[in-house]
Order: sequence, then C-alpha cells, then structure tokens
Amino acid sequence: MNTKEAQVFKKKLLVEKAELEKELASIGEKSPTAKNGWEATTKDMEVDKADENEVADKLEEYEGNTNILGQLDGQLAEVNAALDRIAKGTYGICEKCGQPIEKDRLEANPSARTSIKHAHK
Repeated sequence: MNTKEAQVFKKKLLVEKAELEKELASIGEKSPTAKNGWEATTKDMEVDKADENEVADKLEEYEGNTNILGQLDGQLAEVNAALDRIAKGTYGICEKCGQPIEKDRLEANPSARTSIKHAHK
C-alpha cells in the first residue's frame, strides 16, 4: 500500500475514532480506574430510593450502557490499532499470511487485521 492510500484510510479511521468517542461519551465517561478507560453512566443517577421501579430502571439502563460501552470500546481499540499500523508502515498487511489485505475489505472495514481468506479463522 502506498503512502497516499494509507493517508486516505487514516482519515477514515480518524473520523470513525471521533464518532466512537462521541458515542462512548454519550453513555459513559472516561475513567482512569476503569479497565478500558471508560465507565458506563446513566443520564441522571439521582433517583428516589423509595421508588423501586425507578431504581430498577436506572440499574437496567446502566447495565445496557455497560454492554454497549464494551462493544464501542472494542471497536475503538481496533481503530487505534489500525492507526498504529499506519504509523508503523504495516497497515493493510494480513496478520495471518503477510499478504496485502484486499482494498474492498479495507473500504468496508478500515481497521481489518486480516484478509478475507483469514477473517473467520
């Protein structure tokens, strides 16, 4: 992959990174103590402790946000890894066989680590 092509993918990855960080911020907040750097929150944790339904709703929202946060954080990690590969000059090379990853695969998934042949192995 030439430098110009890599820069095109870098721009796409940076846009995706910004979108993921925005989504993460809508359901969580950065936390230096959290394993992945993000911790789920709810919009308003202030609830009337006497209202069991309200407490249950907030707990359910928190659990849902935790699951979504994990998925988004995983996607963000893949995007950051792809950006690192661009910086190292190894972007677009299959981690399984060392051959170039198909351009159409990278167009569909710019953070792909493997060729289509090795995608599900």
